[in-house]
This record gives sequence, structure tokens and C-alpha cells, in this order.
Amino acid sequence: MILLPGLVNAHCHLDYTDMAGQFAPTKNFPDWVKLITTSKGGWSYTDYAESWLRGAQMLLRSGTTTVADIEAVPELLPDVWNATPLRVFSFLEMTGIKNRRQPDAIVQESVDKIASLPATRGRTGLSPHAPYSTVPELLRLSAETARGRNWRLTTHVAESAQEFEMFTSGRGEMFDWLRHNQRDMSDCGRGSPVQHLGRNGLLAENLLAVHANYLGRDDASLLGKQNVSVVHCPRSHDFFEHQPFPRQELSAAGVNLCLGTDSLATVRNKRDQPAELNLFGEMRAFAANHPAPSPENILQMATLNGARALGMTKQIGELSENAFADLIAIPYEGKMTDIYETVLHHADHVAATMIDGQWAIAPKLN
Repeated sequence: MILLPGLVNAHCHLDYTDMAGQFAPTKNFPDWVKLITTSKGGWSYTDYAESWLRGAQMLLRSGTTTVADIEAVPELLPDVWNATPLRVFSFLEMTGIKNRRQPDAIVQESVDKIASLPATRGRTGLSPHAPYSTVPELLRLSAETARGRNWRLTTHVAESAQEFEMFTSGRGEMFDWLRHNQRDMSDCGRGSPVQHLGRNGLLAENLLAVHANYLGRDDASLLGKQNVSVVHCPRSHDFFEHQPFPRQELSAAGVNLCLGTDSLATVRNKRDQPAELNLFGEMRAFAANHPAPSPENILQMATLNGARALGMTKQIGELSENAFADLIAIPYEGKMTDIYETVLHHADHVAATMIDGQWAIAPKLN
């Protein structure tokens, strides 16, 4: 066996698990947003709960022990926490464009929900959804609230070319769609989405910036100087056929790069193989598109780097003295020199999983 630290999934939407295979890639990102928004409107509490739990089980059997999850339905908490041994960071999602609610009321509702949750299970943070789906005041209040309470903060940013065009040029398909939906567009035409986050106080060490696929000239250095972690979701990136992920630019700027699965709504189904939330799959997809990083470095993106992003260095993502006893095991019969390559290409479920010293998947002993 190879013993590894449990994998750290730095971005997921567990409650969208059962949307696997429902949507084909669209020609532009706003069309996909409309599709998933319409689909969500027909789901019940039970649909979301069953989908969340199914996704958690997928992650568990494929080696994830800690997940940073975006909670679109916070009413699921804390019940779903108690139904899985996973370490769960639940980031409460906030938008506010469609329902026209005031930003302070939206943030206070999330703060109140977090205050009502038991301290013994799960960790929490805030997730203003994205620059295009929020207003500047919501971003500012989210950043201030998270900093004041020492919470982690996460947001989708610079995910699509249409979002980048909307903020840099003040035009395009996303701009026209949101203006039609009565979003105040006065924050557009003033720079990149990353710069927009900077103006509103989000760029800090507690931020997990998800995607960051489309960057302006100085965006990578700005993220690096502010110690922001960037979460890349390789299979979701492939689903939308985005331009190549700017790995070299971000790495050169010293940005902490980690990996996430995103949701199964944005993973292509393969023939005779149902889609699964699986960080080993994300590592393989990353390696296929980025041959320069070593297998060891790619594994670090799914362990040590994710732990750093979540503020849990020396606690998760490593096997070391005084770290939490989170580990996984996979079968191995090769040479010691081939271990990292074997890990990278592991395509089966794990043989055993331990979380906090307890077997979540017990090893089968002969």
C-alpha cells in the first residue's frame, strides 16, 4: 500500500451532484448560467439533500477527506454534516441581483445562520458568488465580515471570457444580459474582474479565488502580493473549453495553486463511465494539460496547497507529527521511484480512508 494524506478538495458544489450529464457545454457562459438557474428552480429540499450526500460519498471513496463546499441551500446544514465523516468547510453562497435584497441583509442572514450551527461539526465561511452576480457593496461587506471573524472567503472570479469582457470593456453578452435584468452596471469598464475584487477589499490571505482563467496584465502579481489562493478545477475548465489556464503566470507570481472538483454539472460524461467527483481525476486532467509540473507537485496541489488555502497548514494535507490523522491508502506493487507517478494515475477507489483517527473506509485485511 501507499499511505497518503487525505486529499483536500478546495472547491465543490456537492448539492449539484445529481445534475451530472444534464447540461451540454454551451457556446457562451451566460447561456449555461441560465440553464442551471432554471434547473435549480425545480428542485426540492429533498433533491438537494440527496444530491449533497451522494456527492459526499463519491468524494469519500475517491480519497478526499476535506472539502470546501459552496452551500446554495444552507438549510441543509448541519444535518448533512452529521451524515458524512468528511471534514467540510461550508461556504454560504450569496448573490442578491435577482431578488433585489439589500447587501447588509444578505450578509446578516448568513452570519445568523453560521451562528446557529454547532461548533463541533464542520467549519464555515462566506461565498459572494461572483463579481458579475453580486454588487460591490455585497463584496465589501463580505470581505469585512470574514476578516472581522477570521473566516475564510471564496468567490468565483474571471471564470469566463464573457465575464472578463464585461468588466474590462463594459460590453458583451454577459453585460447585456445582466443589464436587461436590471443589474447596476456602473462597476463595469474599469478593469479586470480580479482588479474589481481588489477595489472591494477581497484580495487577502483568507480568499480562495476560484477559476481565475482570464487575467489582466498585472492580475497574477496582484494575487501573489496579496497571498490569495487560486483554485483550479481542470475538468470544469475542459467542459467549457476555456483558454489555457494561466498556470505559469500564477506560479511565477508565487500564487498558491490548489485543485477542486467543482460540480458534476460541469464534468463531461465518458462512455460507459458515469461522472464522479474525484480529485485523482482532476490531478490527471491537470497533468494532461500541464506536463511541466512533476507528479509530486501536482499531488501537493491536492493536499498541502489546499490545506494552506483553508488556513489548516500542519493540520491537514500532510502526514506529520501533531497533524490530524487524515489518511488514505491505495494498492501498490511497483518500485519506490515510481510512487508519485502511480499516485497521479490512480483510477480506482481508495483501499482505506481514515479521518480524525477513525476509519471512514476500513481496510480489508486478509
